[in-house]
Amino acid sequence: MSLIRDLADQIVSAHGNGDLCLPIPAFSISAPPPRIDNESAADHYELAGALAAINMGFIESDAKVLGKAWSRMVQGDGGFDALKWPNRPEHFGLLPWTRNMNPNAFPECPMRLGLYGIMPDADWVKRMVDAQLPTVQLRFKSEDKYKIRKQIKEAVKATKGSETLLFINDYWEQAIDEGAYGVHLGQEDMAIADLDRIRSAGLRLGLSTHGYAEMVYADHFCPSYIAMGAVFPTNLKKMPTAPQGLGRLYQYAKLMNHYPLVAIGGIDEDSIRAVAKSGVGSVAVVRAITQAKDPKAAVKHLQELMQ
Repeated sequence: MSLIRDLADQIVSAHGNGDLCLPIPAFSISAPPPRIDNESAADHYELAGALAAINMGFIESDAKVLGKAWSRMVQGDGGFDALKWPNRPEHFGLLPWTRNMNPNAFPECPMRLGLYGIMPDADWVKRMVDAQLPTVQLRFKSEDKYKIRKQIKEAVKATKGSETLLFINDYWEQAIDEGAYGVHLGQEDMAIADLDRIRSAGLRLGLSTHGYAEMVYADHFCPSYIAMGAVFPTNLKKMPTAPQGLGRLYQYAKLMNHYPLVAIGGIDEDSIRAVAKSGVGSVAVVRAITQAKDPKAAVKHLQELMQ
């Protein structure tokens, strides 16, 4: 165990001062610390990588994925180098074939979806079409099926004939029926949505991810794009993980650069330039548009900042 801890300490020493690290949560009886599985690990590099990740504030599922990635990287490089960081698809066991070779791949969307506005209703979608926003998502929340269908129908109508691409959040059945461009699903929705129906209908699929484990899982479905966040704190929805920060976003973008990528979560005009420099082809915003005094001008300004 001393060798494993020494290797882990080297990794933390090399990367611990960067913004890959997040504060380690306080543990209790009801929330015990992560367990390191030293029986099923391939080698001590996997254990060291997982231990280092935990010490850097990665959640348990991400730490396990990173441990395996460290092991694969060391094997591929022929030696251990603490200054490196796993960032290649083969380090994470991602699908070895391209989209064109994968019969289950979802339809393509542009690699650069540009400024991506998440809007609360169809009226806002119409305003975004008028503002020439490249990509918009309708995130309408209701228990009323009639209102849901009406909102989706109006949003699809608003974008028809325009250059604005419309994704529908959650309501994939209605999105299929109304002929939307695409659907956006969270991790919890993937288990209950009929992905085969979405694919067969020709809709694009965007998936939310919140760290390495969820990105690797999303890759199994070869979606049209992958959203990564939350980058910064946001009060708009309860997030399963702490804000990831720019350091992790830059690593995520490097790893998943064969996908169209969307950065999301707490991004505003003060941070959008730094986010865009990560390599993502799209940045999602909500309040930076909806709470602006002049939303149309805000769209133009945010797009200029992304250049």
